[in-house]
Order: sequence, then C-alpha cells, then structure tokens
Amino acid sequence: MRHIISILVENEAGALSRISNMFSARGYNIESLTVAPTEDASMSRMTVVTVGSEDVIEQITKQLNKLVEVVKVVDLSEAEHIEREMMLIKVRAGQKERDDMKRIADIFRGRIIDVSDDTYTIELTGDGRKLDAFIQALDQGAIIETVRTGASGIGRGNRVLRV
Repeated sequence: MRHIISILVENEAGALSRISNMFSARGYNIESLTVAPTEDASMSRMTVVTVGSEDVIEQITKQLNKLVEVVKVVDLSEAEHIEREMMLIKVRAGQKERDDMKRIADIFRGRIIDVSDDTYTIELTGDGRKLDAFIQALDQGAIIETVRTGASGIGRGNRVLRV
C-alpha cells in the first residue's frame, strides 16, 4: 500500500542525506521526496511517498524516530489528508495546436505560464491521478518536457505535525 510519511526534522546540513540513506540501507524505495522549511526556520518538513505493508511502514517509522535530527514522524495515510503535487509541462503549441492545448489546460484547471512561438508551458496542481490523466489526454508527441514535484500532504481538520 502507498503511504505518505511527513517528517519534521531539524533544519541542519546532512539531515536529508541521513534520512534517504536510512531508506536505501534497508532496501525501502522512495517514490517521491519533497523538503522545505516550515514556519519555524529551525525546522524543515519532509514528505516521503513510499510503498509497503503495515509492518514495513511501522519499521520505517521506528527507524526514522531513532535518527537524532528527526523531531516527529506522521503517516498521513492513516487518516483523512489532503495531497497535492505540482507539474510543469512544456508542450508543442504551434499556431494549429494552440487552441487545443489551451482547451485541454482549461479542462484540467491548468495555467499557461509561459508562451513562445512554438511552445506552451503549463502548470497543473492536483493529486497524482489528475496529473497522469492530463498527460494521457495529450498527444504524446506534443510533450517536450515534464517536471513533477512529488506529493506533499497535510492532515485534515485538527490533525497537525508540530512540536
């Protein structure tokens, strides 16, 4: 099963390396990883997407909690949560394709953020399935380049990851 693990860590050099090494040393795969500072400059929040049984995820959580720089670990998949990913996708958009590309972007609530003579760069935000569906809706020959952030998530309601 797919899990989204949020980790609050001390914002210091080497924390990302030690956490990713913990995953690789034990043979756990990271599907996506995002890291950014929080409202507290001394802390960063990491969001790791991984796949594993309940036992594997429990083991990952225990191992993460043993790391010195880890302050708190939460498996967001255990309860209601909101998940988003961002994608920037550059597509061919000559004079003939422009209207179709604009229409498809609008259907998926994407925004055209850059225009050149032959291309559009479109920004989309949503869950991974939405972004995958957008890619499938395009003619594969139209895609020039794709960049995705990986998932970020937050618990719904009063569920928070704080010290």
